Amino acid sequence: MTFRDKGVDGRVESVRPTEETVLEVDALRVEFPTEDGPVRAVRGVSYRLERGDSLGIVGESGSGKSVTALAVMGLLPNTARVHGSVRFQGTELLGLSDAGLSDVRGSGIAMIFQDPMTSLNPVYTVGHQITEGLLRHNPGLSRRAARDRAVDLLATVGIPHPRRRVDTYPHELSGGMRQRVVIAIGMSNDPAVIIADEPTTALDVTVQAQILEALETARAETDAALVLITHDLGVVAGHTDRVAVMYAGRVVETGSVEEIFYAPRMPYTLGLLGSLPRMDRADDGEGGQERLTPITGSPPSLLNMPPGCPFAPRCPMREDLCDRDEPALRMTGVPAHRSACHFAERLVDTEAAEVFAAEGADAAALARIAAEEQAPTPSQPEDTV
Repeated sequence: MTFRDKGVDGRVESVRPTEETVLEVDALRVEFPTEDGPVRAVRGVSYRLERGDSLGIVGESGSGKSVTALAVMGLLPNTARVHGSVRFQGTELLGLSDAGLSDVRGSGIAMIFQDPMTSLNPVYTVGHQITEGLLRHNPGLSRRAARDRAVDLLATVGIPHPRRRVDTYPHELSGGMRQRVVIAIGMSNDPAVIIADEPTTALDVTVQAQILEALETARAETDAALVLITHDLGVVAGHTDRVAVMYAGRVVETGSVEEIFYAPRMPYTLGLLGSLPRMDRADDGEGGQERLTPITGSPPSLLNMPPGCPFAPRCPMREDLCDRDEPALRMTGVPAHRSACHFAERLVDTEAAEVFAAEGADAAALARIAAEEQAPTPSQPEDTV
């Protein structure tokens, strides 16, 4: 899995895909025209997935996570202006006809949406909705064989009594069961890529774990590459190999799960982790509970983006350079770990409480961090892809 970002304008250096490459996104940009000007929802996102890869995309609401996925699937409204390149197994999807995209959706790339009630048709049984996709992409398949396959799929995703459930309607199932049905539909044609957009939203913790387990089963059964979109860092920690953190329409940090969770090099990522309760660090060492360190402020408007780093207004490490120049996604010195921060080196061995000095925290921590690097040098750009 490879990320490339040679600048904030979306220009990237070409990478030759391997035989295992299933999805390659280059300099993807999405704008929505409004009376007040264009809303730049996605700004130069690039990544490549191979068979079996798993990528978690995290960020606050409005960061561009879902719009990126919808652009890949060709599901954005006609008013959207989409630029860049999306190649599935070597075929360019941007500009492809509706008929061509229909052939790819379901059989090549499957998408699992966050609300199963909007994904499932209430007037058809779940069995009918599973077999519909099977018959669409497998013309030689008989209806009986398709029904048997639907029963097997329901069993695979953990639905009890699948032969009985195959004839039920969506409203007769619980929210968790409906989401399992959506996963069954997604894996029915052995797709090469599964995109799951907030698949556990509005489900209780126990059901969330079951849905994620069903998603892992779907990935294992199909050997598909998985893109898991969520705002929950805890979800990606246990179910993906790599993480991309998005902010204001672009990727601001990417790396392995271990690198992102234990050695973040972007203040925004550090702030997200600081606001996440962690069982392994609940004690502050003095018999009390460790304080969470939330990020103050709100993300910028994508309608009129300010110059410089979009996170600067919320960043305690902000300096004049941050207000002038938006940093590119650069190597941090660790292979495949990249950060869009001018002062990524300052975050080495730094805790969230030291940067986001909440009330009661050590307010002098920021001065200590700055003093450790009198003349910070921005991260060096990546030389090779």
